[in-house]
Amino acid sequence: MPGTVRAIHVAPTQGAPMERVDRVEAVAGRGLEGDRYFASEGTFADREGCDLTLIESEALEAVERDYDISLEPGVHRRNLTTEGVALNRLVGEQFRIGAVVCEGTELCEPCSYLESHLKKQGVREALVHRGGLRARILEGGAVTDGTPVERL
Repeated sequence: MPGTVRAIHVAPTQGAPMERVDRVEAVAGRGLEGDRYFASEGTFADREGCDLTLIESEALEAVERDYDISLEPGVHRRNLTTEGVALNRLVGEQFRIGAVVCEGTELCEPCSYLESHLKKQGVREALVHRGGLRARILEGGAVTDGTPVERL
């Protein structure tokens, strides 16, 4: 059974607040139109395989349950929030988000930038091994809320 995209967020420039959108165009080798990484401006823009970032809604719920830290939609700085898909298992694997084909490149382990940006102590520790996935876009297309996510 496939997972699902539950929310889409982009930030137009590095450090800008994440904005929720209902639809986004994913472009192979570039990223999401309207996002800082599409314009090669993100914190990790020089890192290969950072076209797209994803995080599990279940991980966000666990952070709130286990650490009493509530992360509002988008403040985690990931592009797609998913439900029902184990993102950690997609490192080195190809997967599909609707018509978009991606390859998981590495875990999105939390960094000091995120914690300082959010001004919430403990966020970094809370997100270790559940901070999401970085991915390369191999074949582009549109992504909307509710788009299925499944391993190929």
